[in-house]
Amino acid sequence: MSYLVLARKWRPQTFADLIGQEHVSQTLGNAIRTGRVHHAFLFTGARGVGKTSAARIFAKALNCEQGITAEPCNQCPSCLEISEGNGTDVLEIDGASNTGVDDIRELRENIRYLPSRSRFKIFIIDEVHMLSINAFNALLKTLEEPPDHAKFIFATTEPHKIPITILSRCQRFDFRKIPLPSVVSRLKEIVEVEKVEISERALTMVARRGEGSMRDALSTLDQVIAFCGDRAADEDVQGLLGLVDRRLLLDTVEALLQRDSRRLLEMVRRVDHLGYSYRQYGRDLVETLRSLVLCRVLDEPQELLDVTADELAELQALAAQAGLEDLQRIQGVLLKLESELAASPMPRLTLEMVLLRLAQLPPTEDVGQLLKRLAELEKRLSRGAVVPSAPAPRSAPSSTAAAESPPPPEPTPKKVEAPAAPNSGKGDWPGLVEFVKARRRPLIASILEQASPLQLAPPILEIGLPRGSFALGQLDDPELVEALTALAGDYFGTAVKLRVSSLAGDAAKARPSLEQARRQQESDRQRRLRADALDHPLIKSAQDIFGASVKDVRPIDKGFV
Repeated sequence: MSYLVLARKWRPQTFADLIGQEHVSQTLGNAIRTGRVHHAFLFTGARGVGKTSAARIFAKALNCEQGITAEPCNQCPSCLEISEGNGTDVLEIDGASNTGVDDIRELRENIRYLPSRSRFKIFIIDEVHMLSINAFNALLKTLEEPPDHAKFIFATTEPHKIPITILSRCQRFDFRKIPLPSVVSRLKEIVEVEKVEISERALTMVARRGEGSMRDALSTLDQVIAFCGDRAADEDVQGLLGLVDRRLLLDTVEALLQRDSRRLLEMVRRVDHLGYSYRQYGRDLVETLRSLVLCRVLDEPQELLDVTADELAELQALAAQAGLEDLQRIQGVLLKLESELAASPMPRLTLEMVLLRLAQLPPTEDVGQLLKRLAELEKRLSRGAVVPSAPAPRSAPSSTAAAESPPPPEPTPKKVEAPAAPNSGKGDWPGLVEFVKARRRPLIASILEQASPLQLAPPILEIGLPRGSFALGQLDDPELVEALTALAGDYFGTAVKLRVSSLAGDAAKARPSLEQARRQQESDRQRRLRADALDHPLIKSAQDIFGASVKDVRPIDKGFV
């Protein structure tokens, strides 16, 4: 006798056997009891959740020889034939193989004839979305006004591909994915009858691989039994399915929350040693972080998590070790990990660097606590209380600070003075630069700003530029030198002879240019502003209350980032 796979052997035979689809079972059962049975039904949902099984059960309920009942006997010839898929008056049609208009025309011809020995002629069309548009159009009239003896049951995983004209003529039932605890419970019943020794943890792995599909879970269980025999160890099941050890994932997340770099590297070594896929490991880490986030934001997250009661308690205990902001920040980085691993020629190195980067992230502050402390600061300042101005600890950096109220005194900018030049005559160096700017010669003015006046005694004008500078190279242009000489002559009111000298490093420092003097003045101003800001009473009070230190000081006119 040929072997019957578990998915077929344990196929639901009554509405009570439909796991996780109570809303469908109750509605169809009530329709049968009250005699309000529609002529067309659409069953939608993921693969392996019971759509075709529900269609067969419904067909048995309508054609059972014991009478129309919500609980078919499963003993009469009609029920047995339908269970085996051999019902004379129950036709199962594969929509993927019979997609054309001719197939639907043949079906329409068949509908006209009365059932051979049953009450109803029932047409179950699986994967109905695969029918062509012309086939759907050919079915419209029959579906709208079918004979009294005809019933239609359509099943599909993609209802959005079905024309609205078909949808509007059907009662729609959406089948849900089966919750993990329900799948595990059903698998327990099956392995007890099949006399297979397997732990609940291993059954949970099998159920999770099914992803809400009972058929997929049973197919996986078949594979496990074929590999392990009558006794399946947890390690064998985990290795067969290629699953990342859940304990390893929780240990990794715990090390991330504790910022334990050494332990994280050990986790990566274990991943490599056990032969897990780095990308699968990254995906499972993201899923684990999602579970922790849900445990933080929801009082009862079990409805959104496919976990057992023991696993939920462990997740909640781990989630309590970190704030929501930290968990979301870690998850945000890990979401990008899979694409980085896919593109990296060295995935282990990439994984290690990402985990180490996460371990170095400073913990986030609770916004609620910060607002509370800020309110306390405002109250103390409004009462005029004296706030201690002890130096703040330097270990915890804070955000950019700037003294704004009252503003620190800002020094009045002084006129830039050029180094004294012998026999400067009727003009001075800054005046010459401004004169050139007024004559709209920005290139020459820029060169003069970078130059140092070595001799300013008409008819001699000697300037120095740092050796190797770009400005010095520009003065190799005769036309530029001629223009500069003419402008200097106009300014001093006499013919000028221009000399250009190349200055070494020390000489250039001894004779600063206008630009260098301006930079030095700005640097001195910034130093004074920083000192004034750090000594401001409001800044000291904020440091004391928040336990922070000043990271940066910027003038308000520069803006904040």
